[in-house]
Amino acid sequence: MSGPSTASDMPITDHRQLAAVLASGEKPRDDWRIGTEHEKFGFRVDDLRPPSFDGERGIEALLKGLTRFGWSAIEENGRVIALARNGASVTLEPAGQLELSGAPLATIHDTCKEVGSHLREVREVADELQLGFLGMGFQPKWARAEMPWMPKGRYRIMKAYMPEVGRLGLDMMTRTCTVQVNLDYASEADMVRKFRVSLALQPIATALFADSPFTEGTPNGFLSYRSHIWTDTDPGRTGMLDFVFEDGFGYERYVDYLLDVPMYFSYRDGIYHDASGKSFRDFLQGRLDVLPGQLPTLRDWNDHMTTAFPEVRLKKFLEMRGADSGPWSRICALPAFWVGLLYDDAALDAAWDLVKDFTMAERHALRDGVPKLALGLPFRGGTVRDLAREAVRIAVAGLRRRARADACGADETGFLDPLVEIAETGVTPAEHKLARFHREWSGRVDPVFREYAY
Repeated sequence: MSGPSTASDMPITDHRQLAAVLASGEKPRDDWRIGTEHEKFGFRVDDLRPPSFDGERGIEALLKGLTRFGWSAIEENGRVIALARNGASVTLEPAGQLELSGAPLATIHDTCKEVGSHLREVREVADELQLGFLGMGFQPKWARAEMPWMPKGRYRIMKAYMPEVGRLGLDMMTRTCTVQVNLDYASEADMVRKFRVSLALQPIATALFADSPFTEGTPNGFLSYRSHIWTDTDPGRTGMLDFVFEDGFGYERYVDYLLDVPMYFSYRDGIYHDASGKSFRDFLQGRLDVLPGQLPTLRDWNDHMTTAFPEVRLKKFLEMRGADSGPWSRICALPAFWVGLLYDDAALDAAWDLVKDFTMAERHALRDGVPKLALGLPFRGGTVRDLAREAVRIAVAGLRRRARADACGADETGFLDPLVEIAETGVTPAEHKLARFHREWSGRVDPVFREYAY
């Protein structure tokens, strides 16, 4: 989850300023970049418990240790809660899940080098603290009550509000991890096309990356339980956004959606003011009772945009939010998949042809069905696996035409190899782990921390 915005403190006096923020993300093709983000669970290697924030082996100690690599510490109330370096950041999810928000980079080669460097740095410091890190979509062993909470103001507000609007919001906050990619658009029309394609195909990404089959040490009946959790978190800020497929969709319509998303907070002078459940529309009229007479600023608007959690999120770029976290290879595969589909015109056309006649009912059936069945979900006389194979094929072709080579002359298509294998075999990462759980792990999840740690 994001930290406070660094946008301007200029008051918003005209509704058009809100859509202008989205339009300001438009970039010519040569300036399109790739921003990859991933989260991971920390654990103590002796007892597998998640580390607390405090203490010699805590998350704050890890963050301080990472500053040896040139990261600058970011504090809240005197505590180190994030790091920044060269356009990238390391932040904390509510239970201490460690997130790398990568810098905007030109190629998949670049973003994978960045991820690899980050994981090596984390491993060096974590080894000294006897900590490990695991990439999966859902915490496989520990109950919600056993997860720690990080001392961040926005999380205190969300922790109190979440149970009012859904049964699983606190699980989303404390026990999930994802990998996502942020991609650019050239114009409003380009944004609309990419939004529609990526939203329709988001369930396919969920199926390919499904890796959250355990809850508190036992199979939970899902292949992507992380994805299921979002269906009962907060209906006012999640979901498939049917209006994206309606005629006339654009920046203004998305602004209208965001104005209907209930607020969480306003961050002023280092203080998070609790505005949970209140209306940003009232804020625009100076009628927010927690800040009477005050108008929102562009900083408030940028913060508010980060508190909507649909399957695809629009800010000054498009965020693909449907995948469970995983190992380095799949962290790289996620941006490769979406760049291959969206950054090549022929691939984008082919992807649109694949999804353009999906009905609203079919899109929802895909979204609702893949958390449990993943690639095995029936669809139009076949299965989601058929859609996945075609989507991966289109992505491979798109990356091949992009022809972005590394120093050895290899293009970006190799980063899709894990997805090619998953789509061809029909076996998701979750199903691999379930098979091992029932065989060599003898019904225990503890081995996952040893065998799948970074």
